[in-house]
Amino acid sequence: MRLLIANDDGVFAPGIRALADTLAIAGHEVVVVCPDRERSATGHSLTVFDPIRAEVISDRFHPSIKAWACSGTPSDCVKLALGALLEEPPDFVVSGINQGSNLGTDILYSGTVSAAMEGVIEGIPSIAISLTSFTVHDFQPAADFASRLLKALETAPLPPKMLLNVNVPALPASEIAGVVITRQGIRRYHDLFQKRIDPRGKTYYWLAGEVVEEYPQDPNQAPTDVEAIAQNLISITPLTFDLTYGQGVQELTEWLRQPTVQPLFNL
Repeated sequence: MRLLIANDDGVFAPGIRALADTLAIAGHEVVVVCPDRERSATGHSLTVFDPIRAEVISDRFHPSIKAWACSGTPSDCVKLALGALLEEPPDFVVSGINQGSNLGTDILYSGTVSAAMEGVIEGIPSIAISLTSFTVHDFQPAADFASRLLKALETAPLPPKMLLNVNVPALPASEIAGVVITRQGIRRYHDLFQKRIDPRGKTYYWLAGEVVEEYPQDPNQAPTDVEAIAQNLISITPLTFDLTYGQGVQELTEWLRQPTVQPLFNL
């Protein structure tokens, strides 16, 4: 298949090299377009007030891979690839392998997920894949899983508008307990801004804090991605760019019918 590989950790990140090289060795036609530097936690931001530059990268990836380093965000990379750099659209967009998990509410900030989501917006099936550690650098189990997942999707395609957000435990392949389909969990942060003084005596703030993971148990629903990783399972969560709160549509319709509310909207 023709694959477009992106990330948010930048061109020098070991995760994207492991992913791209593994997929190239598996026989896929791989093109890499990724940021020229670290662009984590940029969400789905786009560059609109500055030019975007793309530089060809050689001697970084497998010899069969065409690669560009882009001055923009992860979403810019995919947009630029589809709109200017590629001669024909890819069969898949794969974003990663991210250094660190993308679980729960992390996906709202994630450049990794946003790069893949840009592919879905353009009608291309997409996968975001992350290794759930900031310190473990063995990306091969995650890269091998991505290769197997793509092989399965080649014969059993995804429904339209679906992105797969994959999180792989930072363990040897022999210690991973399995694969499970999950829903988005709850992963919040107790934010703390550390106040500091720079060498010139000026105040600045550094965002820090603690992560808080919640494990809501519901036997009628799939386990959460947070639960799955805690159990050493690979988590696959289907996402889409439609953020409509389905239950809320019905609840809001009923709210609008209330006698005290309805007169306020009689325009």
